[in-house]
Amino acid sequence: MKNRFSIGEMAKLHHTTIKTLRYYDEIGLLEPIQTDKKNGYRYYSTEQFEQLNSIHYLKQLGFSLNEIKIHLQHRDINGFLDLLMKQKEWTENKIKELERVNRRFENRIKDIKQAREIRELGVVSIRAIKERKIVRLMDNITSEPQLEVSLRQLENLSDMNSSIFIGGVGLTVSIDHIFNNKFNEYNSIFILTEEEEIQSALATTLPEGMYACIYYNGNHGDSPLHYKTLLSYIEDHGFQVTGDSIERTIIDHYISGSEQDYLTELQIPIKC
Repeated sequence: MKNRFSIGEMAKLHHTTIKTLRYYDEIGLLEPIQTDKKNGYRYYSTEQFEQLNSIHYLKQLGFSLNEIKIHLQHRDINGFLDLLMKQKEWTENKIKELERVNRRFENRIKDIKQAREIRELGVVSIRAIKERKIVRLMDNITSEPQLEVSLRQLENLSDMNSSIFIGGVGLTVSIDHIFNNKFNEYNSIFILTEEEEIQSALATTLPEGMYACIYYNGNHGDSPLHYKTLLSYIEDHGFQVTGDSIERTIIDHYISGSEQDYLTELQIPIKC
């Protein structure tokens, strides 16, 4: 049986591409046993099959081509074990990260499903709400462009990925602005971090307590009417506003193209 294989045959036998084998040759990772000086054709032998298999195996484990090259040049069991242990640690951290992302998917799915079941829009309710972990950027926000810029700043300062925290963004209106009917002037933007342990100077909490809450069909721009409904309810029942309001659009144009689906919730902390 022949023991010389063209680059095309080598690629076909190992389910790879000619381009990949040429690149491996260029970087010195897998050099052919012979290169025809006249036409430049590369040839490989069966002795190199296991080397290519090892490259594929280590790539699947997540090793870089440079790490694989170093290992193949200095084959040492201790060095190989060290590589495996480091890659195992990286994999375990990646699994934890993916588990956190998966929990966020579950929470977001639950959030939207619950939102679709809400039937009493524009109706005030009093709810006891537990403490919520957030990262919060204090900033004066009076327009949609300002909101988007502040959100990017918050994500960057907190080292957070926007794709993970979609749906967990909220705004606050200061207690002074609430009493002065400045409902579209926000004093901060925040991201709910839920169970995440965020190491940031911006990490804080929304306090546990009683809240006057209202859901309505619309987005942030439609909030003034519903703030007035909340404040009238609070006054009529002898309650006292104790802090900044919380405003979060749960379903907006990024989720649904129908304005009938838009849903925003307002929460005002109160003392009963």
